Amino acid sequence: MNDASVKPQLGTADIMRVLKLLPHRYPMLLVDRIYDMDGDESCVGLKNVTINEPFFQGHFPQFPVMPGVLIIEGLAQTAGALCVSSLKEDYKAELVYFMGIDRAKFRRPVVPGDQLHYHVRKVRNRGRVWKFFGEAKVDGQVAAEAEVSAMLADTADARAFASKHG
Repeated sequence: MNDASVKPQLGTADIMRVLKLLPHRYPMLLVDRIYDMDGDESCVGLKNVTINEPFFQGHFPQFPVMPGVLIIEGLAQTAGALCVSSLKEDYKAELVYFMGIDRAKFRRPVVPGDQLHYHVRKVRNRGRVWKFFGEAKVDGQVAAEAEVSAMLADTADARAFASKHG
């Protein structure tokens, strides 16, 4: 068998690994699992949407719909986890700052019982700044899409920024 024909095994991050990769916690952690991780190039995040989500109490009680901004946040979290996952083991990113959203589009509502699959792929990376294109899909249909950018930072960077701008 030719070595060029052998594809590298794609990675997976269960919830315990996701918790190590991201600083987010309930109720703001919007990714349950990540699979098909291909280095820092692409991956798919998974979110099981349940009626117990706190935002459904007010958005909207008679017709619960997941807020679009939270769908985009889930895409960004998936991309952020991929960034951190691809770095050396000795690197400890403490914060992943969401820097921008471009070309966001919402195609269909996401409701309790849906499984969101966040498909993200790297557009580019310069130093600590990354840009990804993502699609959030339910049953193979695009529910939302956007380009998201993020910056990896440590606590010292965050404190310096806060003291300068706070």
